[in-house]
Amino acid sequence: MKDLRFAPIAVATVSRACHRARLSPGMALGLVALVASPLAMAQDDTPKPRADKHYIGLLATTFDHRSVGPLEEDAWGQAGTLVVGGHINDMFHTEFRLGGGYDDAQVPDSDLTLSVNYYASWYMGLHYPITDYANVYGQLGFSYINGDATLTNLDQDRNKLYKDFGSEFPASSFAVNWLAGIDFEVFSDTYLVFEGGKLFEDTDTGVESFQFSGGLRYEF
Repeated sequence: MKDLRFAPIAVATVSRACHRARLSPGMALGLVALVASPLAMAQDDTPKPRADKHYIGLLATTFDHRSVGPLEEDAWGQAGTLVVGGHINDMFHTEFRLGGGYDDAQVPDSDLTLSVNYYASWYMGLHYPITDYANVYGQLGFSYINGDATLTNLDQDRNKLYKDFGSEFPASSFAVNWLAGIDFEVFSDTYLVFEGGKLFEDTDTGVESFQFSGGLRYEF
């Protein structure tokens, strides 16, 4: 694993750059894959068996609420996510996620705050080994989301654009969502994970909320 000693630093640098540039999940994951490819060429391509293994992970998650209001503003929030799952075989997995928000999203030039208080998700996914230490994966699932929207100073002109926001956000608590990601084995059975995807779309306001996460996963 000596060839991986610079992988976490390189991937973390790309992740921060993608976050600042607000790239789409596909573009961000593509850049991370480019960082990984030189390392992949130096490794044995034999995939590591993962069937019947379970895993647990802890991720730092960023929410990107897009198309907020008539001006289609972006607002960013933060959360922590616990992941518990298992591999059905060497290609398929299923998992449960539980997360809680700790930093609400403030909509620019307004007094509107969007909060994701907590969420629970179930996913089934497909992962594909690109080397003996790295995998790409995609997964589909559904989530229960509890959140709210808070608008103060209603008489101010800057807030009149958001008068359609009710106190419940999103309006529907259940949503179908997806994720795509890449992981790197940095220690035995311990993976560095980067991923992004759509969490929900608010049916009342049209706000689309995406999630971007990074962290560690341990398999046993």
